Amino acid sequence: MNNTAKPLWNPYVAGGILGLGLLATFLVTGHGLGVTGATTALTAKVSGQIAPGTVAPHSYLGTYFKHSLNIWVVWEVIGLMLGALGASLYGRRFKLKIDGPPHASVMVRIGLATLGGLFSGFGARAAMGCASGMGLSGSAPLAVAGFLFLIGFFAAGVLFGQISKGLWS
Repeated sequence: MNNTAKPLWNPYVAGGILGLGLLATFLVTGHGLGVTGATTALTAKVSGQIAPGTVAPHSYLGTYFKHSLNIWVVWEVIGLMLGALGASLYGRRFKLKIDGPPHASVMVRIGLATLGGLFSGFGARAAMGCASGMGLSGSAPLAVAGFLFLIGFFAAGVLFGQISKGLWS
């Protein structure tokens, strides 16, 4: 059996397929791409099991708690995970590893990933949507907010890249 990784896709072809996937998501679900709604639903479900009297009447989490995990965005995330796993297996690129700066210890890598995840999660909830939801689904219909978000998102990436570039050299 050949274990050599298959070549990466042409980025223009991959981008075109992503655009068609986004269009299909709009047509099938009536919503664009996004993932933070699934984590919010999971948070509402777990919190509701612990303290249903607090979560159920909550104006934001209560809606997610009542619908449980059977909502479109949860199924979308499950499909994204299965699709990513399938693509990595098909492309012979699947491997378990802790990625990050090459000279950083495993604990530093985990710490940076956790810190980045916390900031991203907080930002996504504060903005009422994640990067895929706002960036892709917000700019696809040519909404100004989507483009403003993308500008800020990339500017923050450049800034953090400059701050953390010493870890990567």
